[in-house]
Amino acid sequence: MNAHDKDTRQRTAKLFRNGRSQAVRIPKEFEFEGDSILMSKDDDGTVHLHPRKSKRSLVEVLDWLKEQGPIDDFPGDPGEADMLPLDDIKL
Repeated sequence: MNAHDKDTRQRTAKLFRNGRSQAVRIPKEFEFEGDSILMSKDDDGTVHLHPRKSKRSLVEVLDWLKEQGPIDDFPGDPGEADMLPLDDIKL
């Protein structure tokens, strides 16, 4: 690679302040689509930026719910004493 070729695997980016937050200027070849990204930080301080889909699929939502574990105190549980059984409700 000569000096005029752009390496799209690694670049230096400028940091700046935006209010009380630190921000980074992302070079054009690293731009993300949309208006938000997912960020994570490793124990060693490495920060990762990940593209974020604007909408989750049903499978992604169900997987996320499964990760949350059982919901014991879910409001409106049919087992609550003050609720009629579903077959007794007349519309």
